[in-house]
Amino acid sequence: MERNNLYPIFLKARSLNVLIVGGGNVAEEKLTFLLKSSPDAHITMVSPMFRGGTIELAKKGCVTLVDDVYKKKYLIGKHMVVATTDVPEVNVQVWKDCRAEAKLVNVADNPPYCDFYMGGIVTKGNVKVAISTNGKSPTTAKRLRQFFEEVIPENIDDLVKNLNEYRKTIKGDFEEKVETLNEFTKGLIQKRES
Repeated sequence: MERNNLYPIFLKARSLNVLIVGGGNVAEEKLTFLLKSSPDAHITMVSPMFRGGTIELAKKGCVTLVDDVYKKKYLIGKHMVVATTDVPEVNVQVWKDCRAEAKLVNVADNPPYCDFYMGGIVTKGNVKVAISTNGKSPTTAKRLRQFFEEVIPENIDDLVKNLNEYRKTIKGDFEEKVETLNEFTKGLIQKRES
C-alpha cells in the first residue's frame, strides 16, 4: 500500500525569504495562502505582469513585486521558491537552478519538481493543522481543511494557553512533565460512550 512519506514542518516564514515566479492566478493563490498563514512572510514575486488582486495583496504584506522575466539572479538570498508560470520550460529552469543552489522549490501542479507541497491549512489561534495528500489530490486537502475548520472549536486556543500556563507549574524533569501533561490531556481524545 502506498503511503505519504513527506515530513511535515512548520516554517517561521518571517525568518525566510520566499520567491514566487509568476504573476497569474496560481501565483496569486500561492501568495494568498502564504500571507493567510504567515502575514509577516518576506516574499518577492517576479513576473512581467501581475493581476490586480496580487498588487492589492502585496500592499498588505511584506511583498516586493519585480516587473521582469525570471532570471537566476533572483534566487540570491532566497530560501524557498515557488514557480507558477504557464511556461513549462521556465518552471523547469527554476527547478534546475534551485537544485544547483540547494534551495527548496515547488513547481505548482508538477509533483516531480517539488521539494515540498503547500497543503491545506487550518488555523485556530495557536493551533495549526496542515493537511497533505502527497500531491495527489489538492481538492481532497481542501475538503479536509473545510471539515477541520468546522470541527475544531474556536476556543481551542484557550485550552492551549491554559495548558501552557499549567505546564509552567509542573515540577520535575522533561520526562515527568510530559507524563503529567499526557495524563491530564488524555480525556481530550477519549471516545465518548454512547
